[in-house]
Amino acid sequence: MMLLIIGGGGAFKQVLVDDGVGDDVATLFNNTSMSPLLVAWIIAAILRLCLGSATVAALTTAGLVAPMMAASTVNPALMVLATGAGSVIACHMNDAGFWMVKEYFGLSMKETFSTWTVLTTVLSVTGLGSVLVLGMFF
Repeated sequence: MMLLIIGGGGAFKQVLVDDGVGDDVATLFNNTSMSPLLVAWIIAAILRLCLGSATVAALTTAGLVAPMMAASTVNPALMVLATGAGSVIACHMNDAGFWMVKEYFGLSMKETFSTWTVLTTVLSVTGLGSVLVLGMFF
């Protein structure tokens, strides 16, 4: 199952890259003062919320921000961290992990949202903050 998810995410990323969406993203953010790290985090977070899969969000974001990263001086390792942080935000009902946590711990929906979803959001935002601080030094 894991290989199917990764393969599907890679195929989705490639469709978007072949369509030129990555170049469009680079052009869109080319004339902005927004950090490429923040852009990567935002794209990964939006994809995560829409698609549910952190793996697909991270793979797709990597393909989309690659042209932007190539045009900037940002540290590639920090782009990986920003993408990873964005891809774990707000785990909710469209993610299998949400249901696994709910069932394994015997939680209600409300309890799962107030613990697991909040935890993944705090993790994501803390990760972004850490990456932005590291970006000032590297």
